[in-house]
Amino acid sequence: MRVYLPCTLPALAAAVEAGELGPAPLTGYAVTPALIEWYASGDTEELEYVALTEAARASLRMLAADRADGLSPAPRRVVVAAEVPERSATARAELEERGRVHLSAPIPMAKVAAVHIDDEEAVPDVEAAIAALPASDAGDDDARFTVDGAEAHELMWYATQEIPDLLRP
Repeated sequence: MRVYLPCTLPALAAAVEAGELGPAPLTGYAVTPALIEWYASGDTEELEYVALTEAARASLRMLAADRADGLSPAPRRVVVAAEVPERSATARAELEERGRVHLSAPIPMAKVAAVHIDDEEAVPDVEAAIAALPASDAGDDDARFTVDGAEAHELMWYATQEIPDLLRP
């Protein structure tokens, strides 16, 4: 099963050093029965894109949490795509996150299929989205529009052998 895991560049660096994404349990996004039911007309590729988008939203929240903790990660959303056994993923679909799954075990980096990261051009919009998240969560439509603006940027696809280059300053 293909799972999309929200991440940040510092968390990706830590995973590379540890040799795995973890510790478990992990939250990821995948093509779940709830997602299939909600997006009935989509094919597998479209459904995987929806799961990837949900993971990118979660990555934005991870960036905001890091900022709230006084850290300053690069404002680039990161999503790690990995292959995991279906038995290790349990669907936890919430109303807004129909593709959410919980993973019961760490994911070895050998199971990572690709990494998706914002291009440098997205940085100003991602930075603005991070700042607007609290107001967006409180119902501010202008802030929600700013947060949605980050989604206007497609995440770039990188092969696993490119990860070391992505982590260089």
